[in-house]
Amino acid sequence: MSAPVSRRMPVPTLPDPEERRERVREGRRLVRVAVSLMLTLLVAGLALAWPLASRGAEWLAVVWEARWVLLGLGLLPVVFWWTTFGEERRRPRLRMGTLAALVVAPTGLRTKLRDLPGILRTVAIGMFVLALARPVAVTGVRAAEDEGIDIVLAIDLSHSMAAILDGDPRDLPKTGRGKSAQLRPSRIDTAKLVVQDFVARRRSDRIGAIVFGKEAYILSPPTLDYQLLSKLIGQLRLDVIDGTRTAIGDALGTAVARLDLSEARSKVVILLTDGDSNAGKYSPEEAMREAGRVGAKVYAVQIGNGEAAEVQVGTDPFGQPVYEKRVVPVNPKLLEEIATKTGGKHFIATDGKGLRESMHAILDQLERTQFEAPIAHHEELFPLFVVPGVLLVALEALLRAWLLRRFP
Repeated sequence: MSAPVSRRMPVPTLPDPEERRERVREGRRLVRVAVSLMLTLLVAGLALAWPLASRGAEWLAVVWEARWVLLGLGLLPVVFWWTTFGEERRRPRLRMGTLAALVVAPTGLRTKLRDLPGILRTVAIGMFVLALARPVAVTGVRAAEDEGIDIVLAIDLSHSMAAILDGDPRDLPKTGRGKSAQLRPSRIDTAKLVVQDFVARRRSDRIGAIVFGKEAYILSPPTLDYQLLSKLIGQLRLDVIDGTRTAIGDALGTAVARLDLSEARSKVVILLTDGDSNAGKYSPEEAMREAGRVGAKVYAVQIGNGEAAEVQVGTDPFGQPVYEKRVVPVNPKLLEEIATKTGGKHFIATDGKGLRESMHAILDQLERTQFEAPIAHHEELFPLFVVPGVLLVALEALLRAWLLRRFP
């Protein structure tokens, strides 16, 4: 008989201690990442709670005035890593022979929340980015009842408006004194200042504007947004349209067309020009008939008296302006006829003071009409993000200095 063969049971090998420690460290890292992400979502939710609760569905219609700033949100992951895991890696280290002395090192809740300050800073920066993007909400459009006049300003931008209109700088609005003290203002410069001052003094008149040279163009329909209208007028230049000729008929026709649908009792066209009608598709006579049909009065303000006027033609080697005299033809008879036949009045302004007085004298005895005008109210919403962001930064500083300090 053969002897029985003995079988040895395999001896289980113990796992490598270093491999076991690495698995433990990996598990702890995963737990730390999960906890950090959960805390980030929780803090972000708390920070956004006030903006969302205060406006709700209105955020769907919010306009972001500087939406390109929102690209900064793409940097938040970098900030998150830099202020949490990256901060720990940047800490100085010291090699030690044994860790037995650190067995009693802190392992409680504060250790698990050591990434909270970095999370607070990341969310705070996100809130500041949203604030810098300038969210603006239209809080509503209401019909404002008021009394006023419908006015259309027709401003001449022909080349003759480059002539100098001298006068006492103190007679011009304050916004123009600095420039007039250094350089003699042209007719168009003075007209812009006076018209802007005129618009700023109105309270409930709907005012529109057209500009004309060889052709007429609408600058703004009648509006109560005086700030926008004044800005548009201030940006006018003689070279923005063809100013080689003067189309007074087209200017009046375009202005009257803007007033055709108006229900105001008083409709006014204020014509500011220094020339004669020598271009356009419509004659001044046709425009006068249309003005009579819609009940619009034309107040013609003649700038200059037709005499030779100085025009800047360049500068000398020392940078001083050089002027030469040129004859600027004007047709006061035509302007007076337009004003008389439409029930308006003809004014002649030879300096800034006369131009300003003419503009304000026009509206002294006009009958006002009650109307409704829609006004949109805009509200800046950036404080809804700034306040939570500031609170998060303050909380981060408090935690770093008190509960969650890092050593060394």
